[in-house]
Formats: sequence, structure tokens, C-alpha cells
Amino acid sequence: MASSTLIHERHIVISPTLAATIGLEEAVMLQVLHDAAIFGVANGHWREIGKEELLRLLPFWDERTCQRISASLRDKGVIGIDSAPLDQSDRLRFNLDAVAREPAPAASPSSSAKLTGGKTLMAERWRPDAELLRQLALHGITAAFAEAQVEEFVLYWSDRGDPAYSWNAKFRSHVIRRWREHEAAAVPDDLPRRIAADWRPDADAIEILDRAGVASQFVEDSIPEFVLYWSERGETARTWNSRFVTHVKRQWIRYSSTVAIEGEPRRLSSDWQPSGDVYDILHMANIDATFARGLLPEFLMFWTDSGEAHSSWNSKFLQHIKYQWARRDRPLQPGESAHGQRPGSGGTGSTRARSLVEDLTDRSWAE
Repeated sequence: MASSTLIHERHIVISPTLAATIGLEEAVMLQVLHDAAIFGVANGHWREIGKEELLRLLPFWDERTCQRISASLRDKGVIGIDSAPLDQSDRLRFNLDAVAREPAPAASPSSSAKLTGGKTLMAERWRPDAELLRQLALHGITAAFAEAQVEEFVLYWSDRGDPAYSWNAKFRSHVIRRWREHEAAAVPDDLPRRIAADWRPDADAIEILDRAGVASQFVEDSIPEFVLYWSERGETARTWNSRFVTHVKRQWIRYSSTVAIEGEPRRLSSDWQPSGDVYDILHMANIDATFARGLLPEFLMFWTDSGEAHSSWNSKFLQHIKYQWARRDRPLQPGESAHGQRPGSGGTGSTRARSLVEDLTDRSWAE
């Protein structure tokens, strides 16, 4: 009996055990790559196959599917990949080592270009795919626990700005590490919880804020009010660190724009008014706005009479209110005026003209 004319191509033979271990699609592509490695262009352990040839050998898949499956093989450590994604490259460069390794830094110029082209930055709305969650489930890690780590992971790598070949692979390592810490501590980190009275941001959160240029003392001053606010609200959350980072960044931008150098030094006009952000910052420090407005007339009188010029009157007023708030219940010392200056000092004591760095690190109001 004549064989069917429909069966005239080379068969793809796969191992059932392999398919059950790494997935059916992965097993099919691995077999095709294995066959291609025998005849493909070789460079040490690396082999290459053109994208058109790969799609010809796998006509039942499109370019995007081939990219997804090849990335899955790489993330599982079955193959190594040293080329850009298929939608950005005309070939797939791979090796079939049991444990895939990235190329050494001392690669050739052409190899380095491919290395750079294959990396991508963290997307703002990045999410792990379903296949990755399935892999994590094999480790006994629940989907809820993995999802709880996404916000912190995305925020950290977005701030660092470092590219990577596979964010799924990085996230997999990150979640497994967190899961092991969770098991060792026997704390249900995957469940929402209220903020503790002695809560502090962890080292990763501090590093993110430091990289963003937030003054360390500003971060320290933000912790008590953050804890107090959420303690009084009684809400629960999975990631207090992420919420703290977002809060401090937003307040830092507002604070910086308020106390930033406003231009050339100038005298204070009699009808000057502080910006609305000043009162927002005072509210952050739990200082009553009515108290601040009550001191505005004497502030105007003092500085218009002095005739001194300053670059930022918002900053000057802010520091003056903090000074007076901290000393509102303390009697004046001999020779000390309501503005914290002593006659003949040639300045204004705690409210004298200072650099922005000194303003940011002044904590006398909180003592």
C-alpha cells in the first residue's frame, strides 16, 4: 500500500517523559533545535538558526509563539539564548547546555551588541505570565504569595533602571528567595496585616529612596507620621514598604519644589503669602495650619523691617514655623527674641539663611 502523500516531511519525535517534565510545546521545540544544532552554524557551544528556517520547521506556530516557547526553555535552564527576541532579530542563537549561562563580559563587539539588544527595561505594568506562576506552584508557592511580591519587584527594578534578558526569570528567583525567608520565619507574609507600632522600612526601600535622591533625614522624619497615619486608619496591606516608598517620593517632590531656590535673592514684600505646599508640608509634620497663619503677620513685619534678601521665602517661613512650634511651650531665654535671634548676632539664629542641605537636615523642630 502506498504511503500517504501528506506525510512527506521529516517527523518530529519527542520523548513523552520529557514532554511531561518541561511541557509539550517546549519538548517539540527542543527536539527541533537539537536537530538544527547538528547542521547549524557553530561558534563554540553556540548554534544559530535563522528565524525563517525555524518558522519553516515549525509551521504550526507563529513568530510570537516561538519566542514565548524559546524563552520558556531558557527560563527553565534547558537552553541558553544569546540573541535578541525574534521580533527584533533574524535568527536564534542558542546552546543546549544543561545549565544555561550568559556570555562572559569579554565577548566580541558583535556578540556584545546582541547581548544589549536582547535586554529590556522593566515595564511599569509588568506582570508575571501564567506559565511562570505554574512553575512557582511546583515549588509549593501559592499564586497569592507571588502576586504579593509584584509591586515591590516592579518598583525596585524600575527605580534601578537596569535592563534584563528575562524579567520572568528574575522574578522567579526573587519570589523563591522571599518564599524561603517566609518559611524560615513562619510568618504569613502573603496575608494582609496591620502596620506595627515599631515598623521601619527595610533596606531595599531605603536604597530605592536613596537612589531617588531623597535626603536620609527626610526619610527618617517620614516614618513616625506614616506609622501613625496607618495605625489610626486600621487598614491592612501586604507591602508596607512599597506604600512607604510611594508616599515619601510624592512628599519629597512637593517638598523640594517648595523649598527649592526660587531665583535671585530678593526682599520680602508686605503682601507676601506662602505657597499652598508649605501648609501641606506642615500638615505632614503634624503642625497646625492655624498656628502657622497666626505667625504670618509678625514674620512679614520682622523681615520687611530687616530689609534682608533671600532666595526662598517659602523655605524661610517653613523653618520659622517649625522652630516656633517646637518651642511654643518653652519660655524665651534671656536675650532671645520671638524669632529665635539674639541681639548683635548678625543673623537670625535658627532661621538664619542656610543652604538647602542644612534646611533638609534640620530636625530641631522635632526635638
